[in-house]
Amino acid sequence: MLENCKTAQERWGGVSEIIDNWLGSRQALISAFVSLPSTTVGEELNTQLSTFCDLLMDYLSSGHFEVYEQLMLEGKEFADGSDAAGKKLLPLIQVSTDRALDFNDAYDRFDEPSVAEIRDFSTRLSQLGESLEERFDLEDKMIALLHESHREQVSTES
Repeated sequence: MLENCKTAQERWGGVSEIIDNWLGSRQALISAFVSLPSTTVGEELNTQLSTFCDLLMDYLSSGHFEVYEQLMLEGKEFADGSDAAGKKLLPLIQVSTDRALDFNDAYDRFDEPSVAEIRDFSTRLSQLGESLEERFDLEDKMIALLHESHREQVSTES
């Protein structure tokens, strides 16, 4: 019975905070990514690469296990079909998750690389950047579809 008494704001107001925190994590991830190409090979690179990989794994985990789940629940609650559209975005996002996991596995530590390994690293870092850019666009679409589109309804139901 109490569940039925909750307003939309009570149910979904916290989603905005989750999204805001997650987007802050995204900004930290982007900053770490942008700094990698100018880093000197050696211990400095290992330190920055380790930080970047930690941020990357945290960001991916938060998305899959917290943010997307909350967005999908919100879309389902409003029963306007947005959850079905949101589900279509998840496999597209998964492509970048797989690429990011592969990158993390390959480069969480980069000791005494050869020239060929540095060249491969540079190529894979660039590919990861492209993949993350696509992911961010898809995530932004998911937020718009499953959260922002309901913002007005949430505030009027409060």
